[in-house]
Amino acid sequence: MKKIGFILLLATLTSVRGLAQEIKWVSLEEALELQKKTPKKIMMDVYTSWCGPCKMLDKNTFHNADVADYVNKNYYAVKFNAEGNDEVSYKGKTYSNPGYKPELANRRNSAHELTRYFQVSAYPTIIFMDEKGDLIAPIRGYQQPNQLELYLKLFKNDDHKDMDSQEKFNDYYKAFKPEFKS
Repeated sequence: MKKIGFILLLATLTSVRGLAQEIKWVSLEEALELQKKTPKKIMMDVYTSWCGPCKMLDKNTFHNADVADYVNKNYYAVKFNAEGNDEVSYKGKTYSNPGYKPELANRRNSAHELTRYFQVSAYPTIIFMDEKGDLIAPIRGYQQPNQLELYLKLFKNDDHKDMDSQEKFNDYYKAFKPEFKS
């Protein structure tokens, strides 16, 4: 009987560990408020509803247990629809999407003013911000878990501050040893 109980416990633990972990997404305004109490950097997923690589990023990368765990511990995570209709307050200004058309909600639509402010020109783009909500860098395109890991750790540890040339980034990239499982 003890063997059966142990096997059931082991099976339960294995299946729980195998479940996709979820990133705790908040709005940009919530992230900026949270920074006031507990400073952390912000990772903002700028996506659209029609973008295939955006959906792949969500499914394959943001649902990766290592990515979700690292992001939840070290960042405030924001999902932002680059062509959505939300009003967003950032740095004392309110941004909206005056060209938004509801009938195009699941197709290409007008770019949100905040999307333009951050000069996002491709989807997905992951925007990293520092503990004060200031832009560090936008990372364009689909990122696999180990590719995103490089940027998550680079910005979290402020290693980017020592990189004043492409050569220094290339050296960092070559020396980086990914630990996330794909």
